[in-house]
Amino acid sequence: MTISIQDPAAHGFDAERLARVDDFLRENYIDSGRFPGAQLLVSRNGAPIHFSTQGSLREDGEALREDALFRIASMTKPITSAIFMSLFEEGKVQLDTPVAKVLPELRDVGVLASGGAGVPFVTQPVKRPMQMVDLLRHTAGFTYSFQHRSAVDLAHRELKLENTHGNFDLDGFVRELGKLPLEFSPGEGWNYSIATDVLGAVIQRLTDKPLDEVMQERIFAPLGMTDTGFFARPDTLDRLTDCWFVDPEKGKRLFDSRSKSAWAVKPKLLSGGGGLVATSADYHRFAHAMLNGGELEGARILSPKTVALMTANHLPGGVDLTRISRSLFSEASNEGIGFGLGVSVVMNPSTTLVPGSVGEYGWGGLFSTALIIDPVERLIVIFMTQMGPSMQFNVRRELKTMIHAAMTQSHA
Repeated sequence: MTISIQDPAAHGFDAERLARVDDFLRENYIDSGRFPGAQLLVSRNGAPIHFSTQGSLREDGEALREDALFRIASMTKPITSAIFMSLFEEGKVQLDTPVAKVLPELRDVGVLASGGAGVPFVTQPVKRPMQMVDLLRHTAGFTYSFQHRSAVDLAHRELKLENTHGNFDLDGFVRELGKLPLEFSPGEGWNYSIATDVLGAVIQRLTDKPLDEVMQERIFAPLGMTDTGFFARPDTLDRLTDCWFVDPEKGKRLFDSRSKSAWAVKPKLLSGGGGLVATSADYHRFAHAMLNGGELEGARILSPKTVALMTANHLPGGVDLTRISRSLFSEASNEGIGFGLGVSVVMNPSTTLVPGSVGEYGWGGLFSTALIIDPVERLIVIFMTQMGPSMQFNVRRELKTMIHAAMTQSHA
């Protein structure tokens, strides 16, 4: 899919200042070796006004292609969440529906009291049942194996629970998860977790179809996202990038190569929380539909009121992430950031210490990809690279600052 660039000046942006962003990325990330390559797409009112592709994301040094396929990791979450909300619109489920009503395997799950690391878990009852809203906003009490902070995430690693080519499909994943305790009672904290993968299992049960088929029917086909899926098809595999990871002990290493990629074949576990590959052009079509209130070129995936509900802060008590997070994503850079139904939400731009708007939303991925949608300024930013883990880089805040600095006309 070709991206046609329009004149930035006609959309309230300075082209020279946008070019500074490319220079910054090249000098500070690509030439320095921090990122082998990167791609940046900026649009306003859905019209692309800047698209740059720099460096290489291949071990052999081949130049990065404009139509490259990227592992978008947790940028999968907004798509899965939007699909759930389409089922919500049809009356198939409510936000306060108990998760166990759809996934009975989770009916008896309790909260960790003691045990783990070879000692049997002891649990105490939850204070209230887990609801669908807890899955969407990460207040369910689940965790991720990479957290490395509790006996529960250790159990995830020992079971290889999150391995997409492991022993479990989505049903098996939920069954094993039901044998593990929660880290806290639903609604009492925020912990970035496999909750969206559980949401994918909910979608499968509600539709009685595999998650990949539901994604194709409800999002990819209507929006014309022909390059997005859980793996790179044989006819698109040559466009899949390589992917790197920085290990604290071993330094930078090749995490997944195109020639032997885990994303070259369909996974057993369809991860609604982090499994998709996509191009910048494809993901922009999803982002544009969200910016438009759920519609693109006559195809409606959600209503404007549902998008508004998704992009409001749903954290208990109306707090930001720094007040409720139990682990990651509670650092100072998340001052003023709340969480909606599958996306982070800017509550107070001044406390974030970077330019932005109230109601701006989005999310990123483990390999440093990022999505920003600003409904006030009608702005979309999509950043793609393949270097993880993302928490070590400040690139998202830097890009956001420089892109807003290129704006000459504000809608606010």
